[in-house]
Amino acid sequence: MAPTDDESRTMRSSMLEQEIKQLLESKLASCTAEVEMAGNHLNLVVVSPAFEGLNPVKKQQLVYGLLSDYIASGTVHAVNMRTLTPEQAG
Repeated sequence: MAPTDDESRTMRSSMLEQEIKQLLESKLASCTAEVEMAGNHLNLVVVSPAFEGLNPVKKQQLVYGLLSDYIASGTVHAVNMRTLTPEQAG
């Protein structure tokens, strides 16, 4: 039996979450990322020492730069993110 539209959407979302997680963790030093998709809205918690010494705007710009292809294509429409250094994450 073929998957329902909801099941297909969930599978695509899960694959995209993994793809974005791998991208962030490969491009940011010692990064751990929590990624959740809700439609085309992306929720992130990103922890990396790459954020040391950066103000909140610079941290977000760093992450947005990595996500630019997803945003430009419309795959990701909105991003909610928390960017933390390991010390801030505790």
